[in-house]
Amino acid sequence: MDIYFHSPHCSPSTTKIMRFLGVLVGLLCCIVLLTLFKFFHKFWWIPKRVKYVMSSQGISGPPYVFIYGNLKEISNMVKRSTSSPMDTSHYIFPRIQPHLDSWFRIYGKNILYWQGPQAELVVTEPELLKQLMSVREISMGKLDVGPIYNKILGGGLVLAQGDKWAKQRKLATHAFNGERLKNMVPVMVESAKMMLKRWKDSGTKEMEVYDEFKMLTSEVISRTAFGSNYEEGKQVFQKLAELSLLVSKTTYKIRLPGIGMIFKDKDDVESDKLQAGIEYLIMQMIRNREKTISSGDEDKSATDYLGLLLKEHHDNDDNYKLSIQDVIGDCKTFYSAGHGTISLLLSWLTLVLGIHTEWQEKAREEVQEVFGNQNPTSEGIARLKKMGMIINETLRLYPPGISTTRKVLKETRVGNLVLPSNLNIQIPALALHLDPGIWGEDAHLFRPERFSEGIANAVNNNPGAFLPFGYGPRICVGSNFVMNEAKITLSMILQRYRFTLSPNYVHEPVQLVTLRPKSGIQMLFQPL
Repeated sequence: MDIYFHSPHCSPSTTKIMRFLGVLVGLLCCIVLLTLFKFFHKFWWIPKRVKYVMSSQGISGPPYVFIYGNLKEISNMVKRSTSSPMDTSHYIFPRIQPHLDSWFRIYGKNILYWQGPQAELVVTEPELLKQLMSVREISMGKLDVGPIYNKILGGGLVLAQGDKWAKQRKLATHAFNGERLKNMVPVMVESAKMMLKRWKDSGTKEMEVYDEFKMLTSEVISRTAFGSNYEEGKQVFQKLAELSLLVSKTTYKIRLPGIGMIFKDKDDVESDKLQAGIEYLIMQMIRNREKTISSGDEDKSATDYLGLLLKEHHDNDDNYKLSIQDVIGDCKTFYSAGHGTISLLLSWLTLVLGIHTEWQEKAREEVQEVFGNQNPTSEGIARLKKMGMIINETLRLYPPGISTTRKVLKETRVGNLVLPSNLNIQIPALALHLDPGIWGEDAHLFRPERFSEGIANAVNNNPGAFLPFGYGPRICVGSNFVMNEAKITLSMILQRYRFTLSPNYVHEPVQLVTLRPKSGIQMLFQPL
């Protein structure tokens, strides 16, 4: 007997729904497969391919760990090395970058390691370094920064590319050219006077100088670049400092593809709020300046960086004008870098001169010889040769930025190496600055006389040996501004005080975006 099973009759609407569901299921399967493909392509295939390409050319390093790369290992090593204070030695490389210190000894001068799935080629071998630094595509390459760091620098000069970078660079160079720097000297002197008066009025011998110098340099950058003052920019500085701490906190965090676009964790939410707050404050400053310009009082707009930016924002040629987001980005960059770098340099300067008091006396004698008891002048700054040597040696031992990174955008040949696209090139300034092979067996010691014949002779024909402000076309545009402010401030302190390291000081350098003293720098000041 044959048995027949009859399916119930399906209405046209039911058939359409079933077809729609079938299409939807198929689409979801495609999305899942595509997501899996992208995931394994990013976290498995690309690292495997890059590792093969580089190892076949003699470049090795720690093994790649699926998804995390070497981030967990680095994080654990840094936590261990910075968990307690160190003695007052200037050899801080094993503390700040223990992973590189260890890997250089195991794998050699050039190593490949992994920031998650991102390959990082670290170069310290002098000949390869020379070749790398001569390749414009790499010197001009894109900086590879994390999403929160991008919130600090996004839209600004540091991350700009191509014609946009060229225009912003030209503006910044113009804003800090020789004549304008000369005109900024009285502002720097007046700001330093305010700080020193505060010190005198307080009557205290012990001073935590890092906070003092942050306030000073914030005042100077506000007045010289934005026609403002510290109080007006105070909230911007505070929010940028909080955002910098978030950058450091998320340095070793790995994000799976697409997750950050769907789910935001606490750090994402907090960084978004800080970014919005910073941009709102800068926008208010821009609106106030626009009102000043429209009312006919254009004096400021012709003399400071903000004025130059706004002039380009109103350019009639759309091909050359800056967007308002570009203006905000450049303001964020200079607020952040303009005071951060100098406050750290001044802090480390007082530390080393508080320890090496014989050099403090040499610097004081030079200041007396050049300025007497008068305020520093732009003409006299150039004559402070010993102070220049001291500053360079301090930048060698305590560079604000401990490395420079560029991304290889397309396959590039450098010497005998073929570098694959999307590879990061890292030039570790701190490691190079303390390399005995370059500086001698006393590389870890404070010896300003290294620079007595200038930087070129000090580095011994190794262009990558001294990189306190980066290198190449993207070298820090404000380096002369930094040097001038450091010389002026230190001169005025030396005219009024002798200082030594306080017994309360604890030597704990840490890397929080820049190289900082974890618990500040406590100094004892004796009026002259």
